[in-house]
Amino acid sequence: MSFLLGREQRVAAMFPSPPIPPNSQAGGIGTNYSRIDLSQTEASLQKVAVWSCVNLVATVAETMPLDYFPRPRDPQPLPSWMADLGGDGHGLPDWTYQYVYSAMLRGNTVGLIGAMDSRRGTPTQIVLQHPDLVHVWPGQDGMPHWTVNGKTVDTDKVWHRRVHPAPGRLMGLSPIGLQATTISTGIAAMQFGYQWFKEGAHPSGILTAEKELNQAQAHTAKERFMAAVHGRREPAVLGNGWKYQQIQIAPAESQFLETQQFTATECCRIFGPGFAEIFGYETGGSLTYSNIEQRSLDLLTYAVDPWLVRIERALSALLPRPQCVRFNRSALVRTDLLTRFKAHAIALQNQFETVNEVRDHEDMAPVEWGDKPTAPPPSPTQVSPLGGH
Repeated sequence: MSFLLGREQRVAAMFPSPPIPPNSQAGGIGTNYSRIDLSQTEASLQKVAVWSCVNLVATVAETMPLDYFPRPRDPQPLPSWMADLGGDGHGLPDWTYQYVYSAMLRGNTVGLIGAMDSRRGTPTQIVLQHPDLVHVWPGQDGMPHWTVNGKTVDTDKVWHRRVHPAPGRLMGLSPIGLQATTISTGIAAMQFGYQWFKEGAHPSGILTAEKELNQAQAHTAKERFMAAVHGRREPAVLGNGWKYQQIQIAPAESQFLETQQFTATECCRIFGPGFAEIFGYETGGSLTYSNIEQRSLDLLTYAVDPWLVRIERALSALLPRPQCVRFNRSALVRTDLLTRFKAHAIALQNQFETVNEVRDHEDMAPVEWGDKPTAPPPSPTQVSPLGGH
């Protein structure tokens, strides 16, 4: 692998974009509902609950501020190489979205190392690969052998992080592969409802006559009836002995709504606690949310935080100790104005924030006198009834 090319040229030359799997395209819906191929990552995203869970975590990781600490409690701008870790010009937020996408769906995130820091021996460019194009098997030398998009890649050029590890296995377990039955059932129910309405899988009504008709007479009667009612709002007038009966079907039956609801809840549970409640799927419990702040805390605590910790560990491992990166989780928790101002008042009173720090939280310009801690008011025991000390 050559490191003489420019950063973006090296990415385009060595790692071409993979093709979109056929069953993830818009026209990939078929009629064989008993066979849902989940061997392609994008196929599972046809289930809305799967897409929602993955997109939620990936979007939070993409948009949440990431602080770089070269020294404890001293946040600084990210190093330039980490700010565009993929080397493709899309920046670190785009890279973290890809990281979560691969890890949540396949249990593994694999990248190819495009550049190294010779002093530390750690990567400064990691180009993440589509998980369905990466394969590994043990060699006779006991080392893993990797291929990406059908091409053999040196082991020392591969960067791999896994989720859901199992003893004796190099690759992490894939949630989509383990729970294929649940996801496939939900997709099949959705596709059946789609096909029902698209192609008219049932007749809209029955036109009957008292006397028996041959095939030609039945065809003529159908054509005349359709010509009379198609595209018109006037009522149809039928002759003696004819009767029209419209076929009614409940929407829940035509779209398997109960099945879709159940599988959506189960799909959310695949990715961990909290997701089903956040998206409002029925879970059989009585959990309610009292306010937006509590909902944000539940989202952060139960659903998103484990994935943020994994990203922090992966990125901090690229830095020399004790340097590290941490997500600014307070950006996710939104409080109402009164609650926020009460929290600021407590912080100022107890001197663990300054006026300028509070103003920065509220997107306000600093003031000259705002960098020193505010002196706490005297306690009642320090003040005499007459006003003296």
